Amino acid sequence: MKFTAYERTQQGTGASRRLRLAAKVPGIVYGAGTPTMVELDHNALFFALKKEAFHSSILEMELNGKVEKVLLRDFQVHAYKPIVMHVDFQRVDETTKLRKKVPLHFAGEENSPAVKTDKCLVSHVATELEIECLASELPEFVTIDLSGLTKNQSLHASDLKLPEGIKAVKHGTLNPVIVSCTVPKVEEEVAPTAVVAPAEKGKGAKPKKDEKQNKK
Repeated sequence: MKFTAYERTQQGTGASRRLRLAAKVPGIVYGAGTPTMVELDHNALFFALKKEAFHSSILEMELNGKVEKVLLRDFQVHAYKPIVMHVDFQRVDETTKLRKKVPLHFAGEENSPAVKTDKCLVSHVATELEIECLASELPEFVTIDLSGLTKNQSLHASDLKLPEGIKAVKHGTLNPVIVSCTVPKVEEEVAPTAVVAPAEKGKGAKPKKDEKQNKK
């Protein structure tokens, strides 16, 4: 994806406030040289942030007539207004090794024995995965094939078959569950309880003694 940024010279809270009032977003580009202060069109950035690829792929930033490859690293939004307050980018090249969380896309679930044969419920416990790779090999997303999923099986991070050159980032001994498969519980049917209709008034019911009869 490609976007346009403009270099800014003014810094500080007051300058950032004026930019936002002018529908601009202050930002910074760092890495591989001196950090550069930039500004971007707010509406263009706001809608770009809604796209999955803007968060997980190498972007082409046009700045001062030159195109640089960057990666979105962080952004801040207003607490309750749909306003982007600030954005951070990192310069990258083909030799840059990086860590980045990428979305997980799942495929083949409906053809797995777990679903077709055993009617299991498949839960996508995680929807993204932190990976390590060269910037040139960073994928927009990672597809996980679930066609071989079986009853009561769980897929952990270490079980995933990732593309060559890409590996999952391990945090100590943690091996989180990515997908779980369980057999749905069958609720027992409760037999309906027979309801005995009350006897009709005046039929078959013993006459009640009035208070005078009880006193005698």
